[in-house]
Amino acid sequence: MELPEGFLGYLWQLLVFVPVFMILFVIGIVKAVIIGPIVLLVIIFGNWAVVIGLWPLHVIWTYYCVAKTKKFGTVLKGLLFLTLPIPLLLWPLVGLIGSLLMGLGYGFFWPLMATFEAIGEGVPNKLVKCFTDGTWSNVWGACTIVRDFGDFSFHSYFSVMDELLEAKDNEKPLELKVTQIPGCILAAILGILVDVPIITLIVAYKAPILLFKGWKRLSEDLVGRSGPFLETVCVPIAGLLILLWPFAVFLAILAGILSSVGFGCYAAVVAYQENSTKRGLLYVVASVSLFDECTNDFLYLREGSCFPRPKYREGADSSPLLPLKGLHEQIEAVHGKRSLIRTPSERIKALKAVVIWDNFFEACEGAGKELLRDGAIGVLDLEAWQSSKSKIVNIGIPAYAFLGCFLQSIKSGSTGFVMRGNVEVTGLNRPEGRVFDWLFEPMCVMKEQIKSLNLLESEELYLFKLALYCGDTQRVEAWHNGGVPPYDEIRRAQLEGISRRLQGFCLTLSRLPTFRRRLYLVVNALINEMTKQSSGYGETIV
Repeated sequence: MELPEGFLGYLWQLLVFVPVFMILFVIGIVKAVIIGPIVLLVIIFGNWAVVIGLWPLHVIWTYYCVAKTKKFGTVLKGLLFLTLPIPLLLWPLVGLIGSLLMGLGYGFFWPLMATFEAIGEGVPNKLVKCFTDGTWSNVWGACTIVRDFGDFSFHSYFSVMDELLEAKDNEKPLELKVTQIPGCILAAILGILVDVPIITLIVAYKAPILLFKGWKRLSEDLVGRSGPFLETVCVPIAGLLILLWPFAVFLAILAGILSSVGFGCYAAVVAYQENSTKRGLLYVVASVSLFDECTNDFLYLREGSCFPRPKYREGADSSPLLPLKGLHEQIEAVHGKRSLIRTPSERIKALKAVVIWDNFFEACEGAGKELLRDGAIGVLDLEAWQSSKSKIVNIGIPAYAFLGCFLQSIKSGSTGFVMRGNVEVTGLNRPEGRVFDWLFEPMCVMKEQIKSLNLLESEELYLFKLALYCGDTQRVEAWHNGGVPPYDEIRRAQLEGISRRLQGFCLTLSRLPTFRRRLYLVVNALINEMTKQSSGYGETIV
């Protein structure tokens, strides 16, 4: 669509924008008022039923795992037994409050957003979708939220507890340094008394800057139709974002004030790790500088901080929370000339998180069908997963799919990751967010480790077996895919180490709320595939 240029063009768009925005805003509010209460009730009662229903089991099993684990020493176990009633008793209240906030946000805000998205470019039947999008689909979405929360509360919880029970024979138990506890308590108290008021003052000082800088940036993007408003020709979502920006600033203020408690309490961690109350107190002073620098980088103010930053870790010049130098410099050092905030042209190419997530499960399904045809997995593996007793399906198949992605990316010379359908994820077009930082960086590290080994084809196939079977040596030896272990014991240990890291990464993914529901669809597709290959069951390794 050709965009008008010049002052008259912008004036005409503004005159059209206001009434269209108001009409869509009213339609969205009406839908939110009608659908919102239903969604709110579904989420509150559904999640609350999950919390209350599983609470006795959580209490009993948590105490059992703490008592049986070999990862904690005697003193630490005693402290956990005394303090566990606090989080366990608070969990139902936290679940209720969280469900209430989720229900309000999803039930009332989502229909409003769906109304604006319904008239975006490329959406058919815009008029009908303005009234239908965000209605019953929102109710079904609420049911999906309850199901994902149930999977997280049951399967993810037991996955974490099972890992707590699995201790290596040579693993040294974590013990509590009793003599350091008074110093940790002192550091935490002083940290809260110092950091909370000072960080609150910093937040109050910089909140107006965030408000006006945000309005300025949003207004420039709106006028220039760049950034989040690139496709805003008829869609008045821009006005909604500008109107809601003060609310976002208010949430940022609350987050900053709440984070001050965390900064203060972390002084106890520093004192415990360094075995020095003095270093914990030094961190109390340095944490103010760390927070100030973080907010300066976020708001693109001056580099560094005017507050003092004493050295509080022995043999280290930086904090585990934030680096000494600016975040821009750190990011550029890791990713080249990548800026903290993407330019409009970079945001155009950014992939949505749902696209990557869908592609991942498509890769798992494709890998599963390939393994079925090769006889590497069978019906017993799929049935065991349904009763939460199969690591091969839950961890092995995702690890197998990731390894295939890594090798394909290395061979193609990609700086990122080449997924199915030649979709490439790089540091520039990947989704933003702390969660993707946690996932993307370990993937880059594992890819570089595999690349540095210069694997032979037989070693690649052997690594596929190690990744799939999760330490089951009998299954590794039984599947003849051409993979041969290296004669060099050091190289073999390197391959085993990579497979374990890859499986640990997939184990973390398997605990995400939506993972089991999506993998359930993959398993159903594999079962359907097996019915088509029923004549080959006899050759399947089970």
